[in-house]
Amino acid sequence: MSANFQILGSSSSGNCALLCTGNTKVLVDVGFSAKRIGEMLQTINESLDTIDAVFLTHEHSDHAQGIRGLAKRADLPIFANRDTADAVQGKLTKRPNWQIFQTGTTFNFRDIEIRSFSLPHDAYDPVGYTFHWGEEGDLFSPRQGLGWITDLGYVPEHVKEHMHSVETLVLEANYDEDLLEKDEKRPWSTKQRIRGRHGHLSNDAAYNVLNELNGSAKLREVFIAHLSKDCNSVAHVQSKFAGLCRANSFKINIVNPDIGTTCAVQFPTL
Repeated sequence: MSANFQILGSSSSGNCALLCTGNTKVLVDVGFSAKRIGEMLQTINESLDTIDAVFLTHEHSDHAQGIRGLAKRADLPIFANRDTADAVQGKLTKRPNWQIFQTGTTFNFRDIEIRSFSLPHDAYDPVGYTFHWGEEGDLFSPRQGLGWITDLGYVPEHVKEHMHSVETLVLEANYDEDLLEKDEKRPWSTKQRIRGRHGHLSNDAAYNVLNELNGSAKLREVFIAHLSKDCNSVAHVQSKFAGLCRANSFKINIVNPDIGTTCAVQFPTL
């Protein structure tokens, strides 16, 4: 069973990805307008009409603003926990097809097993996900897993455990410490929120997590995502992770925040 994963866009301005398994196509977060997401999908020969479900991590607009337009599709399941659904619904006039789950539970949608888990972030009840499909020992449809872990101020042990269960991981590296410190757009209070235990991961923090996982997990590929357009850059991430890339057991890609469609930048082979 073939599977395909595409990050349509990821930065502090918007986040959305497409996961296609053998029988299912789902969006993970919809942080752009529905019109824009439709345009992004067209660039990879996909369509909003063929999406089977949406999975929301939390209510912030850079992850959920597309729900307003997607609510027009009454048949489209929108998976979220109760607090996230209530927070998003409060800004809508039309009610989407909410599918409510309890944080920390495992459930199935078609051929995908979904595990939800709490993340430390300044939202009502933010979650990360792992998605698993296929069968153990099956040569044609081997079991595979994807982890979507962004928007967290630090990485608790239970989150690290979920990282060990997947072959593909999306992990945020939101800001470079020096660029954030020098940024003149953000007041001190905002910088403290970003740096806090319910804020975002820095390049240093993301590096440390991946360094711990190196050689001790199933990981084959990592996408470093959710880069701040003002307080981070592809060049800063490449510089930070260059040493890890020389000896790692998985491929590392950086999702360019300045490009609006699929935009992973691979490290050069050394």
